[in-house]
Amino acid sequence: MSEEKPHPRSIVYCGICSFPPEYCEFGGKFVQCKAWLEDAHPELYEKLYLSGSQETKASSTLPTEKQEQIEKDLQKLQIKEAKKAERELQKKLSSKIIIKKIERTKRKRVISISGLEVFDLNIKKLSKQFSSKFATGASVVKNAEKKEDLVLQGDLADECEEFIHKLLEEQGLKDVKVEMVEDKKKKKPAQPTV
Repeated sequence: MSEEKPHPRSIVYCGICSFPPEYCEFGGKFVQCKAWLEDAHPELYEKLYLSGSQETKASSTLPTEKQEQIEKDLQKLQIKEAKKAERELQKKLSSKIIIKKIERTKRKRVISISGLEVFDLNIKKLSKQFSSKFATGASVVKNAEKKEDLVLQGDLADECEEFIHKLLEEQGLKDVKVEMVEDKKKKKPAQPTV
């Protein structure tokens, strides 16, 4: 007699909070998770939120007052989460990235990029991306405000601006201001000869 081996289960994980969809409500981004599930897996969404909702209400052992209180708390949490997401988006859109050209010696220049920490970009990985893309030296330096700046060797300001715009468009942020500033060395005044 041959025994049939059980088939491996395929488990769906949420693309937003990485929990299984049954536990998304505990992840803090329930509204986005629910929208993602509706787009990505409509049959599972229907099973969890449409058809299952009447069954769970009927078979629940909790008193109706407690169920209503839980639903109110969940709605408050969803509203709070939506407001927090809106504030974060406004903060990202109102901030700007500054690309500063710094003149070192006669023809040598360095580019300093600041303001990237607001956009949830890993600056160390980003420095490696810049380094490999533009074949130049790139490093992460702390500025006077204790924030991390990205410093690139060479006069690559225009190329960096295009690359940053592409990175931000991938995150869905098109209206972020990228400002270029030039920082020239001041020439020492000529000393009179005696």
